[in-house]
Amino acid sequence: MSEHTHDALVIGGGPAGLTAAIYLTRFHLDTRIVDSGRSRAALIPRTHNHAGYPDGIRGTELLAAMRHQAERYGASVTHAVVDRLDRNGDGRFHVVLDTGETLYARAVLLATGVVNTRPPMSDAVHHEALERGLLRYCPVCDGYEVTDRKVGVIGTGTHGMKEAVFLRSYTADVTLVSPGADEELTADEIGHLDTLGIRRVGGPCGDIRIAGDQILIPTPGGDLGFDSIYPALGSDIRSRLAVGLGAEHGDDGCMRVDDHQRTSIPGLYAAGDVVIGLDQISHAMGAAGVAATTLRNDLAATHALIR
Repeated sequence: MSEHTHDALVIGGGPAGLTAAIYLTRFHLDTRIVDSGRSRAALIPRTHNHAGYPDGIRGTELLAAMRHQAERYGASVTHAVVDRLDRNGDGRFHVVLDTGETLYARAVLLATGVVNTRPPMSDAVHHEALERGLLRYCPVCDGYEVTDRKVGVIGTGTHGMKEAVFLRSYTADVTLVSPGADEELTADEIGHLDTLGIRRVGGPCGDIRIAGDQILIPTPGGDLGFDSIYPALGSDIRSRLAVGLGAEHGDDGCMRVDDHQRTSIPGLYAAGDVVIGLDQISHAMGAAGVAATTLRNDLAATHALIR
């Protein structure tokens, strides 16, 4: 083992990865974070349901504070993308970065999260709409903010129906807009939406734009204006590194872990949105604390952690 070997390598610099790094460094473990800079949390204009911030906090501010805290206790942060994750014959993991650098670790904690599928709109409109609360991705996070407002949900099938029904508990003015020509709804789902007074509009949707205080969804029947819209278009699970090692995962790509955040690969742990569960900052942070503590205890079983 001529190359330097970290005790723990955290892949992902979002709330889960940074929480894990704080725990791991305070366990006096040699910890390195690889952060691609693409955390979903960075897109949050202001979160209001994260405990301890009664006036809310920007996602970028929260991440910066957590990163500073991890670095304060000795974690090193590398800004790069992981191209490949392998397991060596000597039991170590080695991680190849897009910079060409290779890192070695006794254990790896995967906190790579997910990427939301965007509706049809330009990057400039997407950015402005997020900043102004005209576009929202998480009804659990910010459904409260659209109380009694005019809301559109872009989606279809069971997923779109469930999101529209969830938002109906905040406002009576909800419209489910199909992104394509087909609704893909069952008769029971249509009946449920009709009973709740949720309107259904067929697609396809055109490029979404902003007009004054509203966001407009072009449809074959004309433009529809809303105070906020929610895409219910699914997401891309960033689990390819673990899947490539043969780790167990669900049909949607989310990692399967035990009660202590262990994957099916010894020495590989996962936390946050990449794991099957509730996609919330609080949940990601709690799971990361469990994962980091488990990693430490598992490592202590094979390596003497003494000072």
